[in-house]
Amino acid sequence: MTGTLVVGEALVDVVHSAAGHVEEHVGGSPLNVAIGLARLGHPAHLATFIADDAYGAEIQRHLAASDVPLVDGSVSASRTPKAVARLDDSGAATYDFDITWDLPYPLPTDIGHFHTGSIATVLQPGATRVSEAMLAARDHATVSLDPNARPSLMGDPHDVRSHMEQLVGYSDVVKASDEDLDWLYAADTDADLPHVMRLWAQLGPALVVVTRGGKGALAYVAATDSLVELPVRKVAVVDTVGAGDSFQSGLLSGLLDAGLLGGPDARTRLRAADADAMQPALQRAVAAAAITVSRAGANPPTSAELS
Repeated sequence: MTGTLVVGEALVDVVHSAAGHVEEHVGGSPLNVAIGLARLGHPAHLATFIADDAYGAEIQRHLAASDVPLVDGSVSASRTPKAVARLDDSGAATYDFDITWDLPYPLPTDIGHFHTGSIATVLQPGATRVSEAMLAARDHATVSLDPNARPSLMGDPHDVRSHMEQLVGYSDVVKASDEDLDWLYAADTDADLPHVMRLWAQLGPALVVVTRGGKGALAYVAATDSLVELPVRKVAVVDTVGAGDSFQSGLLSGLLDAGLLGGPDARTRLRAADADAMQPALQRAVAAAAITVSRAGANPPTSAELS
């Protein structure tokens, strides 16, 4: 195995539109990132926890369509997780979850990059294994994290914050949303975000990116202590399901193509890179997210669509 190992939940989103329509889409933030990477030409494997049931079969078909293999042992749960997403008139989603999470099998180590995030980083018993795997991966791979906070599952932010900061410290690249930072730190204004981004960069990452929905994104580059503002691309929004995940896969894709992720040598280059070196990856992230919000569900773009 080579390429990127993505570790985290795979599930089925049952999406209720504001007009009362109901649709089912395969989802889960880590799964979406793995598919997004594969569609952009980067080999990706997914380590997850699903069951040998109808939803599990649907997930496996969805992964196979984008050439994302499951790590052996991933089909070992008693039932496949489900999320009920409810869309408001603007297309924004809120979620309720039925999920269990574990990693009762060994993870491969012959990888160049390790990505994780979301529910998998906090829901026990699997969260401890994820933390251990992140730390172990640093010996041979670069590491990225997307907290993707789900308050209904993650409990009190005061209890989660120190654990999340530990995972940030294991990471080379962290992407979060302004909603994540608001929940974790009560960072409820744009002026608060740079303070948290610098705090996280001091813990370890060379690049911290925060998405802000319709206001675009901010990127903090540690090597030059510089803050980059990324304007949003204007598109007709169908829904926002999977937008942050497409941003994440676009960002990782750009950094991998630039040689700034993919092993210990890449980590050295990433830590020396300035904002100009990061720009192509950041622009790819913005473009990928814009395509995803223009269509229903978590449907990341292919490299042909981006070009």
